[in-house]
Amino acid sequence: MNAEATKLLKKIQDKKAVVGVIGLGYVGLPLVKTFLQKGFRVMGFDIDAKKVDMLNRGRSYIRHISAAELKDFLGRKMFKASADFARLSDVDAILICVPTPLDGHGAPDLSYVINSTISVAEHIRKGQLVVLESTTYPGTTDEEMRPILEAGGLKAGKDFFLAFSPEREDPGNKSFSTATTPKVVGGLTPDCLKVAKALYDQIIVKTVPVSSTRAAESTKLLENIFRSVNIALVNELKMIFDRMGIDVWEVIRAASSKPFGFMPFYPGPGLGGHCIPIDPFYLTWKAKEVDYQTKFIELAGEINTFMPYYVRQKTIEALNERGKSVKNAKVLVLGLAYKKDIDDSRESPSLKIISLFQEKGAKVSYNDPYIPRLVGHREYPGLEMKSVAVTKALLRKCDAVVISTDHTAYDYDLIVKTAPLVVDTRNAVKRPRKNVVKA
Repeated sequence: MNAEATKLLKKIQDKKAVVGVIGLGYVGLPLVKTFLQKGFRVMGFDIDAKKVDMLNRGRSYIRHISAAELKDFLGRKMFKASADFARLSDVDAILICVPTPLDGHGAPDLSYVINSTISVAEHIRKGQLVVLESTTYPGTTDEEMRPILEAGGLKAGKDFFLAFSPEREDPGNKSFSTATTPKVVGGLTPDCLKVAKALYDQIIVKTVPVSSTRAAESTKLLENIFRSVNIALVNELKMIFDRMGIDVWEVIRAASSKPFGFMPFYPGPGLGGHCIPIDPFYLTWKAKEVDYQTKFIELAGEINTFMPYYVRQKTIEALNERGKSVKNAKVLVLGLAYKKDIDDSRESPSLKIISLFQEKGAKVSYNDPYIPRLVGHREYPGLEMKSVAVTKALLRKCDAVVISTDHTAYDYDLIVKTAPLVVDTRNAVKRPRKNVVKA
């Protein structure tokens, strides 16, 4: 190890290294919390001044990070949030946790990563570690970030250290947290890997070193492509079995009894969250450089993207059977979050379902105990709604209640007993009921 690496390694091992986290959202903020809990001082950076102000006043905007915890760290002067990226020079390790969405043409949008890297490059100094955690295609760290960071004359692996370590956050998961989920780490050089691994060794139960940043970038893509393809498979089977009069949920339960060679995946109204609907297409795009067509990935994407349309069609058919038209029908969508018991609506299929019903002239309302207000969205800027209370009176007035997210807070017995039609996309209602349609 060279002198700069040795010096930084000692600061990390002594927990005297100051950690900087760029992007204070669903990935960055839990990472901040974990470093603080392990005794590191942390500076959080974000371009959103409102987020910065809230955090510095001890107010959390993410449900599983409490205000009490935040105020404690602030009071002990262990944490500070800032929109001043000049202060990046004050930290020893810089972890980039910014969005990597797709653009309007389905291509990777690295603008957040690039802009963050430019900010780092403007203030980088010798002896710092820079780690990208945002999901991306293989080669991003080396091909896109490295030239920007080296433009000022410092060299990666010698003067500063560059690595990739994919985030593995799973909001609402009670079994695994940031600290208890193994962390994959890939460095640009052996020294880069040693320093980055040493940092994560301080806070994560287990680190998994790989040979390169490309291998680490590919690992996260494999994880999410695996889920996307298998979810698409059961979504397609759901639609096939429905035509055959077979309950896909019964079939999955039966298949799950096999103690080997089978892993259950469950159908739903579509894919949500920032990762699974988006990340596979980073590889699809990159694969074109080597003249390869990712047929499995693209087909899975088509099936999963179709599911909200399937939900709408099943609802329309059920309304027609009851002598109702979808136009002017009162439709209540239960659940705006992309999965149960969280407050995250990123890429949620519920947003698409709401917009599809509105396109057909339905009068749509929603309820979500964790998301009281929908104020526009990147893909649906016109969706501005407030969560309505689920009462007997409302349920009776609805022509259709669509269970899009199966929050445990919902009284499903009450819903089924009161609503004239329930469209269940999550198998929340286990027993067959005359007014319940599986979709």
